[in-house]
Amino acid sequence: MTVVTRFAPSPTGRVHVGNLRTALHNWLFARQQGGRFLLRIDDTDRERSEERFVVAIRADLGWLGLDWDGEARQSERFGLYKERFAALREAGRVYPCFETPQELELKRKVQLGRGLPPVYDRAALKLGEADRARLEAEGQRPHWRFKLDHDTAIEWDDLIRGPHRFDPKLLSDPVIRRANGSWLYHLPSVIDDIDMGVTHVVRGEDHVSNTAAQVQMFEALGAPPPAFAHEALLTGAEGKLSKRLGATDVDHWRETGNEPLALAAKLARIGTSLSVEPVASMAPLVERFDFATFGRAPARFDEAELAKLNAQTVHLLSFEQVAERLPAGMDARAWEVVRPNLERVADAADWWHVIEGPVAPEVVGEDRDYLRAAAETAARIDWAADPWHALTGALKEITGRKGKPLFLPLRCALTGRDHGPDMAALLPLIGRERAVARLEAAASPLP
Repeated sequence: MTVVTRFAPSPTGRVHVGNLRTALHNWLFARQQGGRFLLRIDDTDRERSEERFVVAIRADLGWLGLDWDGEARQSERFGLYKERFAALREAGRVYPCFETPQELELKRKVQLGRGLPPVYDRAALKLGEADRARLEAEGQRPHWRFKLDHDTAIEWDDLIRGPHRFDPKLLSDPVIRRANGSWLYHLPSVIDDIDMGVTHVVRGEDHVSNTAAQVQMFEALGAPPPAFAHEALLTGAEGKLSKRLGATDVDHWRETGNEPLALAAKLARIGTSLSVEPVASMAPLVERFDFATFGRAPARFDEAELAKLNAQTVHLLSFEQVAERLPAGMDARAWEVVRPNLERVADAADWWHVIEGPVAPEVVGEDRDYLRAAAETAARIDWAADPWHALTGALKEITGRKGKPLFLPLRCALTGRDHGPDMAALLPLIGRERAVARLEAAASPLP
């Protein structure tokens, strides 16, 4: 069996971090199993769906590093839905209902007031042909429900949550088509999963009750249900579902300098027994993906932890992976020198400025004579091998300084900072001419 997974966003808005996590898990499993990952645009809601969101969905998945093996749009498949709907109607598995939203809400309140579950009472099934004709003649158009089989328990073995069992009598027959003829989520999704050969459906645990109804839809359409994996939802660092996370689109993560690999590493592992670790490619995430490691507790997403992971990820990136984002003139040697001090790739520009200059050193008065000696020494040492150790070794003998008093004034004069990359690696990039000039400038008396 070829594994086929899918990501099925609705283009009514931008995808957020929870959506990305679902897409990533579907992609990881498909790639691990040598299968296919499909993108399905669930655009049955014509009023709210916008083409700009379709474009954004593709771009956001691409930014995260996810490719897909096929794409479909539900708005182009209405003919298929009508055909399957007609077959279900002929088999008595869908039926028309004429209650208004207000009437249904009243029924719901009455049931809740009596301590009963708010399950649809199937009153529409008691209408005869004459009743339905009369209501339609009065201008009422029906919505349509799928008729659950009350005699058969709904069961499946979830890949994350384990065995599930639902009593269909405790579920409302789901509405599958509105009075205006438009489709709701349930039936088109099932029809598409069958038609596209989807073998595994990975989605959030908020879909569990949907799955219960859809299991019977698969069976009514003569197809075995796919395997289901319902993952715990994300929560924020504050320990509850974060509305901000739910409203944050990919632009936020991109604009704040987060690497897609860092976000992927975070989303691939949070909520599992595997440790969240930086990666230089998707390969380790694909290799170790396993539904058996997923827990049922809410998955905690902490942006502060992501920031640390992002810095660790940057430290793994090769020059080839970042070359297009580096300042003009910065080569692989310079990247490798400054990389350990970066939190974001964009920060490399700051260190390239330190190398290229000019810099504004902060020098205390008592160090000026020392830096004058450093400038003279730097002008005569051999720069071909290891100029930093040649310079500091000579200055140690000349001045008797050692430790911080020996090294820190030099760093401040040469870079304008009191911290940064290893000076033994940085000084050759600064070069003899710039280094001598900076030391001389730092040693000069203030005007």
